This record gives sequence, structure tokens and C-alpha cells, in this order.
Amino acid sequence: MLETQNLTVRFGGHVAVNSVSCRFAPGTLTAIVGPNGAGKTTYFNLISGQLPATDGTVHLNGRELTGLTASARTRAGLGRAFQLTNLFPNLSVLENVRLAVQATKEGAHRRGLNLWSIWSDHAALTNRALDILQSVSMTAQQHAPVASLPHGDQRKLEVALLMALEPSVYMFDEPTAGMSHDEAPVILDLIRQLKKDKTKTILLVEHKMDVVRELADRIIVLHNGTLVADGEPGEVIASPIVQEAYLGKAKEAA
Repeated sequence: MLETQNLTVRFGGHVAVNSVSCRFAPGTLTAIVGPNGAGKTTYFNLISGQLPATDGTVHLNGRELTGLTASARTRAGLGRAFQLTNLFPNLSVLENVRLAVQATKEGAHRRGLNLWSIWSDHAALTNRALDILQSVSMTAQQHAPVASLPHGDQRKLEVALLMALEPSVYMFDEPTAGMSHDEAPVILDLIRQLKKDKTKTILLVEHKMDVVRELADRIIVLHNGTLVADGEPGEVIASPIVQEAYLGKAKEAA
């Protein structure tokens, strides 16, 4: 269970996220929507530790994460994908995933400094990385440098890195941003696969309402940094406050 309690951040006199309290349960995908500047990505940054909160707390499975760094929160089980890819461009696809596997507790564990353990650990890391690449259909690109990959494949690789970290919470910030019409379905298929694991919690910031309608079990709406709606997709999308704050213009245009 991921929970934020009265989570707030102020920049000078501007309140970017205003006392947001929410619980996110395992086995659910929650879409976080709202107009530009509503505080969606800032809320993500507060949860994952990229920004320190002015007030409020973040808890995961009963453990308070509020004072922890972003890397410590990752080790605690928060996996974050960004609008822009966050990869090692000069390393190969396989090396990127193997480093992520190594960063997990199991991957980082060492049984002693001898040649056999070093070789066996390296082999285990590589095999795990290859398994993950197979699950995202990137085995054929394993030796390619990341910088040579098209944007869509880089986004797929970022999902692979998240999977390698074995988080309990997956956080996707506009995962199809910058992707072509042909590339986007691949990422959405990966998220659908992750949804099948009912031990995982998924948070998704997304502007495309067709994606939200299809994937989300729940929608929360932020407007001017404040939580203004929370519920099942059909109920939230139909609510007057959402139509006015976010969907009204799109509906009129349609």
C-alpha cells in the first residue's frame, strides 16, 4: 500500500501540490489526470523523492519514506519512469538492464570475493537481464548501444529497467510521450502485462483519455495542485467538476 498524507510543496508563494492525501492499493492501476500545470508530475516527484515536500508524508507498506532520497525510495520499492528516457546511452541494451538487475538486493548480494562467486554472480545477472529483455521483445537488440535505438525502443528499455528493479510500485509519467502512433501500443501492451501481477501498484500520468479509459481501474484528478475527484473512470470522467476543469473543452471540440 502506497499512501500520501497531506502531501504539499510550495515554491515561494505558489502551492504546486496542495495537501493531497491518497492511498494506492496493490493490484490497481490509478491514472492521475488534470490540465497542464495541475501538479501531476510534481506530485510524482514528491512521491519518488525528486522533490522534497514542504509538508506531508509518503508511506509504503507502513514505512515512512518522506525523508529518504530518490535512490533510497527506489530500493524501498518505488520504480519511476520519466517523460524523458533515463538510460546510459553509451552502454549496450544488455548492459543497461544488467546494471539495473545488479542494483537490486539480490543482484547486489555477494557471497565472497573469489573467482567462482564473481563468475557465477555475473552469469546470474546476465541470465536475469536476458529474461527481462525477452519479456519486452528486445533480445535481438541486446548488443546495440542505447544511443542507436529509436525513441520507442528506448522507452521499452526503460520499462525493462523498471522490471529489473522489481519494484512494488510502478510509476509511469506520460509513457507514450514523443512516441509515434505505431510505437505507443508497444508500451501500453507492456503496462497491460504488468497489470496482471496483482501484487504490484501502478500509477500513470497520462493526457490521452482513450489510454486512461482503457487501462485505469481508478482516476484521480488534480486541478491547481488540489485533488478534486477520485473514483472509478466512468464516474470521474462524467463528473461536472472534471468536465469543467479538464474535459470540458475536449468534449465541446468533439
